[in-house]
Amino acid sequence: MERILVSACLMGRRVRYDGGAKTSSDERLAAWRREGRLVAFCPEVQGGLPVPRPAAEIEGGAGGAAVLDGRARVLAADGSDVTAEFLAGARAALAAARDAGARLAVLKEGSPSCGTLAVYDGTFTGRRAAGRGVTTALLERHGIRVFGEDHVEEAAACLDALESSGEAGSASLPGPG
Repeated sequence: MERILVSACLMGRRVRYDGGAKTSSDERLAAWRREGRLVAFCPEVQGGLPVPRPAAEIEGGAGGAAVLDGRARVLAADGSDVTAEFLAGARAALAAARDAGARLAVLKEGSPSCGTLAVYDGTFTGRRAAGRGVTTALLERHGIRVFGEDHVEEAAACLDALESSGEAGSASLPGPG
């Protein structure tokens, strides 16, 4: 059975920066949970950040790849540099996915760790910039398909392709728009 890495906050765990959760009501995620497919994970907590914690954004809205490449930092609203914790969390998420054999993930959109299409722009004004979070960028670099919580249908198509192919990954798998 294919396993799926999923943001812990989407599963109701109170791990977000504000101490809350963003529990998903998606029935497909609920079904995957009942099937035992989901591996709930919060890279920020696993990277060593507390709950609650100051909000964090990638400077300049540069995206996770820039953080991985050392071209941007992740800064907290209080001015502290939390790049090391975000990198540690991303590496821990990759390890958890590999340990579980997960080849796809459903993560929380907008997060500086888990964003798949957009992240906040680093100004702490609520503006977003196109880009991926640090964890998403690292997972994708290692061949793990990542979908935001609003793209579970596409994740399901990817899962179906993985299970029907029986192969160890394929570049032709359907992905997010």
